[in-house]
Amino acid sequence: MAQRPARRSAGRAPLLVDLALQGGGSHGAFTWGVLDRLLDEEWLTIEAVSGTSAGAMNAAVMAHGLMHGGAAGAKAALETFWRRVSDAAALSPLRRGPLDVLLGRWTLDNSPAYLAMDMATRIFSPYDLDFGLPNPLASILAETVDFERLTASPVKLFITATNVHTGRPRVFRNSDVSPAALLASACLPFMFQAVEIDGQAYWDGGYSGNPTMTPLINECVSDDTIIVGINPVERPGIPKTARDILNRLNEVAFNAVLLKELQMIALLRQVADPGDEKTAHWAKMRVHLVRSDVLLGLGASSKLNAEWEFLTMLRDEGRRAAETFMAEHGPALGTRSTLPIDTLLKMD
Repeated sequence: MAQRPARRSAGRAPLLVDLALQGGGSHGAFTWGVLDRLLDEEWLTIEAVSGTSAGAMNAAVMAHGLMHGGAAGAKAALETFWRRVSDAAALSPLRRGPLDVLLGRWTLDNSPAYLAMDMATRIFSPYDLDFGLPNPLASILAETVDFERLTASPVKLFITATNVHTGRPRVFRNSDVSPAALLASACLPFMFQAVEIDGQAYWDGGYSGNPTMTPLINECVSDDTIIVGINPVERPGIPKTARDILNRLNEVAFNAVLLKELQMIALLRQVADPGDEKTAHWAKMRVHLVRSDVLLGLGASSKLNAEWEFLTMLRDEGRRAAETFMAEHGPALGTRSTLPIDTLLKMD
């Protein structure tokens, strides 16, 4: 993809922002597109990124690219990463069926390999079917990111994984971020064995923070956080098939902690002591959300679809969503929240 020149909004003073990137498998290519568009804005300076699963990988790759070539370097690094993901999946049996390709559907629901894998994960655990094959993402990450230099990155990284024993989140910061930490953040327990780091086992960070917001507030000075949403918070209708029910349960579980943290921010807005520096910072946080209804129409199986055509469609949709966000809410950055989190305090 040809690099687009960065642009500065007329009259905008530089602004520090934080990013919160959700996970969602291949749907993380949507976040790639959002980042690609936000990097066009020279007046936005990214202070920190909190990421989980695919969001964690986007965060580390972008931070690496920024160190090696600024915005253009970050754009190039993100494209390289996702291209390598697609290339690694080229020989995977997880492909769309001919009819789905013909009709332009991105689902893998009709793929025999996907159906077999889906059935197997409901009967067997990754420990029952241990083929001893390395996760190809490990080598892709090692080839794409200079992890030693991430320690000195000006962008603070907060990568979340879930401790299997305690159920609590572990947040990996720059000096601790490694291929293993990123794989731990993306470790779905029905598909992969837990990732062991420093004698502790970890599963997907989405169970304990997708992504976690706390360090963006406690350890940063920016008052603006832009969330890139992958998992729909609201979905119309009642899921009735076993597959749709499981998908909705995963969406609810992977959004629950984030919603609780946003509720806490909303509550602190009402009760914070202006004289208390820490609670005052929580209370004045400005929260924004970039999302797309296109993701709402994609089934869970498409999160395993790594075809380049699909990834670039999501990237382009991410750019469009970010373009719409900047047009509608860009002027509010640095001034007010555009996500009405106070409504989260109202129970159904």
